Amino acid sequence: MNVSRLVKQAQKGNKDALLQLILADKDAYYRLAYSYMKNEHDAMDAMEDMIVTVYEKLDQLRKGEAFYSWSKTILVNRCKTMLRKKEQLLLLEHDREPALAALTDDNPYLHTESEMDMQVLLSHLNDPQREAIELRFVHDLAYQTIADMTGAPVGTIKSRISKGIQKLKAMIGGDRYENDRGEITGAQTDDAYRKGTVRS
Repeated sequence: MNVSRLVKQAQKGNKDALLQLILADKDAYYRLAYSYMKNEHDAMDAMEDMIVTVYEKLDQLRKGEAFYSWSKTILVNRCKTMLRKKEQLLLLEHDREPALAALTDDNPYLHTESEMDMQVLLSHLNDPQREAIELRFVHDLAYQTIADMTGAPVGTIKSRISKGIQKLKAMIGGDRYENDRGEITGAQTDDAYRKGTVRS
């Protein structure tokens, strides 16, 4: 699929070309929206709003090959706007509280990889760290794309991810015995998070 060619066609008013672009990555759009909205209905609403916005602003896109990072940035912004309007950010924080009790010293599964709930772990991070880690490792987005989506510099994104991972590693007793300085290698980190788990 030639993304740049389809973008040019869509910019000339070809709705089928735009539809083809959206459908080609519809699952990724849905997963991204769902990670913010936490339910199917709101995720689909966010996607529909994104499509409308993309259609209205497509002529502003200068580089056709950047279509997916650009459109996903629109989707993330739409999700955040919807969450603010519904005041769901506070509700999400409240809903996470019962899950925190699962991470105690008495929990027999604390160091068991197969039982580790990544969402429970991520709930211990602040919002910017959790968002950066999910976008990087769950949605496999590039650092620059995450920076564009969140409005933060690439260096800040890398720092949030690094600090967030250090917190998670320390919480489950990860690499601290392997490295006295608490350093975490990128290869191990990438492998662990792409599998949706953190190795202890």
